[in-house]
Amino acid sequence: MKVSAMLSRKFLRRTAIAGLCLAGLAALSVAALWELDRAFPLPLPAKLTVSTEVQDRDGQLLRAFATPDGYWRLETRLDQVDRQFVDMLVAYEDKRFWDHRGVDVLALCRAAGQLVTSGHIVSGGSTLSMQLARLIEPRDGRSLGSKIKQMLRAIQIERRLTKQEILERYLTLAPYGGNLEGVRAASLAYFGKEPKRLTVSEAALLVALPQLPEKRRPDRNLGIAHAARDRVLTRMVSAGLLGEREAARAALDDVSGLRRKLPTLAAHASYAMLPRAVPGKPLQLTIRKSVQQGLEQVARDAARKLGPKLSVAMVMADARTGDILGEVGSADFFDASRSGWIDMTKVVRSPGSTLKPFIYGLAFEQGLVAQEMIIEDSPADFGGYRPKNFDMGYQGDVSIRQALQLSLNVPAIRVLDAVGPARLTARFRQAGVNPILPVNEAPGLAIGLGGVGVTLRDLVQLYTGLANGGKMHTLRDGTEPADAERTTAAILDDQAAWQINDILSGVKPPEGAMQRGIAYKTGTSYGYRDAWSVGFDGRYVLGVWVGRADASPIPGLSGYVSAAPILFEGFVRSGLAGVPLPGRPPGVFNPKRDELPVTLARFGAGADGLVQATATEPAPTIIFPPNGARVDLGTNSAEATPLVLKLQGGRAPFRWLANGKPLAGIDRRRTATWQPDGTGYSTLTVIDAAGRAASVKVFVE
Repeated sequence: MKVSAMLSRKFLRRTAIAGLCLAGLAALSVAALWELDRAFPLPLPAKLTVSTEVQDRDGQLLRAFATPDGYWRLETRLDQVDRQFVDMLVAYEDKRFWDHRGVDVLALCRAAGQLVTSGHIVSGGSTLSMQLARLIEPRDGRSLGSKIKQMLRAIQIERRLTKQEILERYLTLAPYGGNLEGVRAASLAYFGKEPKRLTVSEAALLVALPQLPEKRRPDRNLGIAHAARDRVLTRMVSAGLLGEREAARAALDDVSGLRRKLPTLAAHASYAMLPRAVPGKPLQLTIRKSVQQGLEQVARDAARKLGPKLSVAMVMADARTGDILGEVGSADFFDASRSGWIDMTKVVRSPGSTLKPFIYGLAFEQGLVAQEMIIEDSPADFGGYRPKNFDMGYQGDVSIRQALQLSLNVPAIRVLDAVGPARLTARFRQAGVNPILPVNEAPGLAIGLGGVGVTLRDLVQLYTGLANGGKMHTLRDGTEPADAERTTAAILDDQAAWQINDILSGVKPPEGAMQRGIAYKTGTSYGYRDAWSVGFDGRYVLGVWVGRADASPIPGLSGYVSAAPILFEGFVRSGLAGVPLPGRPPGVFNPKRDELPVTLARFGAGADGLVQATATEPAPTIIFPPNGARVDLGTNSAEATPLVLKLQGGRAPFRWLANGKPLAGIDRRRTATWQPDGTGYSTLTVIDAAGRAASVKVFVE
């Protein structure tokens, strides 16, 4: 018993001594590691140097800019990467990653044993933490010393970062061939998509590439990349992450040998954001990626059809918020022949007829006009200003609705003369749009036909008021200063806005365009330098400009032919669901023509409702046939021909009478035909809209 007790005491004493020695050794090891850590601090920046990203409103990548050293290196979070890819990466590279503290002793022993038995390296013992250490601090060679240093660095990394942070840094820095670093850049370049939802085949390829990125890059060595992908699939079956059938199906997928460009959307806005770039923090625009992609494709396709040197600019906005969802500054940012680097959405140009809706809108607001009111389209002199229609012809008497839908110039100027150009420009300024007038000149009637400077963004901002019941928001795309003032103003009251919407929704779409249920207006500037089209539904507004950046004239350019088809295609390709136009507000006055009160029957009528003929307006005169003429029409033969009637002067429309009986219809033209029913004398009379008449007497043979 005494011997046994003595042995027990000795054992306990020796155990205590051994424990103290181990504790001391551990303390010394910790102290040594601490001192090494202090003596050789880990070059671990708080933030990695990554590419500057410009993102859309939902965080999707619009454009990235390479790092200062020329790499595409996109910061990566685990929630941006397919979970199966992460599991495959850990299983392939470091299966005990979640358990070790930087160095996997079992993996090192396995690798050493394989080296001894086979005489060459079969598998490595590096952990993901060790690989991250090598990426942060590249080694000079493959010596034992560099390996030990890498292990120490891995331990340092594990002390400073969580496992998730280690994985995220590895996924940001891992090499994938050429100047691609990180899984996001690789996935975008090789598959054209973010790595959030990878196929099994794609995930396996991305796992395989970082070991030998230059040798295995699929755009250079497709066969080697294919074989490396298949080896990963085989390992995943052994690791139990994939079934044999799933791996076999993935092995049948082709490996693309194409390296794509990273997204390059919204070039002008992206470059405008660069001065505000903060390292590691994405820049965000109000743009929606799907809308931007659609509009840019429409602009490129249209520019190719339009011909060389012509460019296209587009702005699409949400009328309810003022947010720009898509903006195309030029057909191709890198096309020097089209001056693609110039952002034509912000260049001041003549708007042509696109301001006419606001002229009529103010007139509706003031109760000066009704849709079915008659207004005269004929030559007129406004104190020396003599506007002419685009086609150099005149329609005579037309309704206000027709005048706006046909974009007739003279009626628009008649209405503007009544509304007042100063009032129109004041309303624009109140809405946050400052039209550019010639130096030291007051607003004149010419602004109604484009004699003023505005930008495409200005126009879209004004039209958001029409789409939003008269209330307009200042446009923004995210490039504005953080303290920039945002304006909400009424460009028109809701009743006047509805009147304009109702008229513009009846404008005929261009030939071949898909019916979209939008209201729109076109315009062409003086000299055929700019073609415009602006359209809207109940929420979205799209503006289109076509022309040359150097403002050179383009024969045949027009808003309806050149810009309107792009507008309708842009709405379709934007992918946005159509929204009905605002409903008719209570109290809207829109009577039929025969229901109009006397004072609204004709624009410019006196208080008694009678049209006042002006001194400069000539009475109608029949110039053919002349009075007293004998006309041989072969009336008694089977081939009798009608008599052509011509007149000058007067106010359209015209009513013709033969022997006191009216001919069918009322004609706005100054020509007509009459088929006599017999020979002999006949009296022909014409009566114009002002009630003035002219007659001739002819003998028909």
